[in-house]
Amino acid sequence: MTISTENRIQSLSTLEDYLKLSYPITLYPDDECGGYVVEILDLPGCLSEGETLEEAVANINEARELWLEVAYESGRSIPLPSLDR
Repeated sequence: MTISTENRIQSLSTLEDYLKLSYPITLYPDDECGGYVVEILDLPGCLSEGETLEEAVANINEARELWLEVAYESGRSIPLPSLDR
């Protein structure tokens, strides 16, 4: 059973609904300073960093939550997670 994008959008009405979405993340090794830079390409400007993979992932999850909270509370459009990454 395939859920259409329209049906997915209609089922998202609360901030908690958006926080449950799983967005793909992209990790980049930071060759200059060490550690990692991490980004959620679906959420413009949502990036973070960490000295270890675990720290970078924890930091981007916090950044994702804050990005979604600000977008939701200000009435901005929130993109759905891409399925092709």
